[in-house]
Amino acid sequence: MPIHKKENVQHLFSAKSLRRLLIPIMVEQLLSSLMGTVDTIMVSNVGSSAISAVSLVDSINVLVIQAFSALAAGGAILCSQYLGSHNRREANRAAAQVLFITLSLSCALSLFCLIFKNPLLRLIFGSVEESVMRDSRTYFLITLLSFPFIGLYDAGASIFRSQNNTRGPMTISVISNFMNIFGNAVLIWGFGMGVAGAAISTLISRVFCAVVVVWQLRSPLQPICVRRYFRIRPDWGLIRRILSIGIPSGVENSMFQFGKLSIQSTVSTLGTAAIAAQAMTNILESLNGIAAMGVGIGLMTVVGQCIGAGRKDEAVYYVKKLSWFAELVLIVSCLAVLAASWPITVLGGMEAVSARMCLQMMTAITVVKPLVWIPAFIPAYGMRAAGDVKFSMIVSCASMWIFRVTLCIVLCRFLGFGPMGVWIGMFTDWTVRGIAFLLRFRSRRWLEHQVI
Repeated sequence: MPIHKKENVQHLFSAKSLRRLLIPIMVEQLLSSLMGTVDTIMVSNVGSSAISAVSLVDSINVLVIQAFSALAAGGAILCSQYLGSHNRREANRAAAQVLFITLSLSCALSLFCLIFKNPLLRLIFGSVEESVMRDSRTYFLITLLSFPFIGLYDAGASIFRSQNNTRGPMTISVISNFMNIFGNAVLIWGFGMGVAGAAISTLISRVFCAVVVVWQLRSPLQPICVRRYFRIRPDWGLIRRILSIGIPSGVENSMFQFGKLSIQSTVSTLGTAAIAAQAMTNILESLNGIAAMGVGIGLMTVVGQCIGAGRKDEAVYYVKKLSWFAELVLIVSCLAVLAASWPITVLGGMEAVSARMCLQMMTAITVVKPLVWIPAFIPAYGMRAAGDVKFSMIVSCASMWIFRVTLCIVLCRFLGFGPMGVWIGMFTDWTVRGIAFLLRFRSRRWLEHQVI
């Protein structure tokens, strides 16, 4: 039945159920980003070397978070499609394997980073000032211990979202973020521990997230219930299917973060003022897009359940509908963050030259982002939920390295554009990527994959 005949179609998701699904995700993402901004403001008052160190190391930490988030999303897509086809048994089996493989890989990564901590930092940020490198070592040593807890929380939160429960992860995230801010206030300002205090507070909040989400998954009152964690054994068939979806998305996200590290290395040659300006601009840019990104995360659950139920036309309908909703959210967010940018730079105690560069970049972002960002990101969430992950990986990686990274290096290092060159490369990447995804979406080839 054609999806445009709305009067004859009983949609899988009502307007009310969509609101109940999307609003908690948006609130969670927004508050997490806001707390990150407050966190940065608190650290920036310690000094430029402190905020620069936290920004540089967080580039690595975000790489880890994005990789495990993508891996967890691979399992969540399986879970949502199984739930859409009313197969709760397989959904529960998939959830158990997501937890198993995510914890295993995150522990291995944490151990690797612990052993090779100093060479990694020197390889990536070798040209920074010694004071920044010293703070970076301290911050990285403590935060790398949180990788297994990041993995567990990402896996658990994705499983909850796959069964339309977004309020639980939101509540956990909100509490943990306030714990992090309170811990920063005590350890940074009360005990004068600087970046070490920020790292310890982050570690404690991530442990809390993992413990609570794993405990809540034990409840038998929900469609997916995972108990007897120590009895979980690898099911290699399911793991291969999880990885077949999660690895391309993980590679895409990881390459994205590697690209940011390459850009960060370029920015680090421009001096401490430019590093601080770029660090704050990155945070503000993430803040103005985070609510729209929440719409994309929710779209994965919606499309996954539509595909599992065999309702492909409805999957197309929801991708279009939620993309327009995300556009509205993005416009409002960009204007709000631009209005708040100057007060934030003042509260953050930024030096005048850094604040001026930050405001120039945020003005450009506010103009360009609403024009090109939505096609570059939101439809791709829906296509991944249908199993079309390789196309997204190839397009995103190629566009990022060819346009974002290469153009940034040329503009910053050779043509003297300063940190603004980073964003010119970013805008070009978003535009090219958006065109590619729109063409793929219109072709409907993304609906030809079979996940379950």
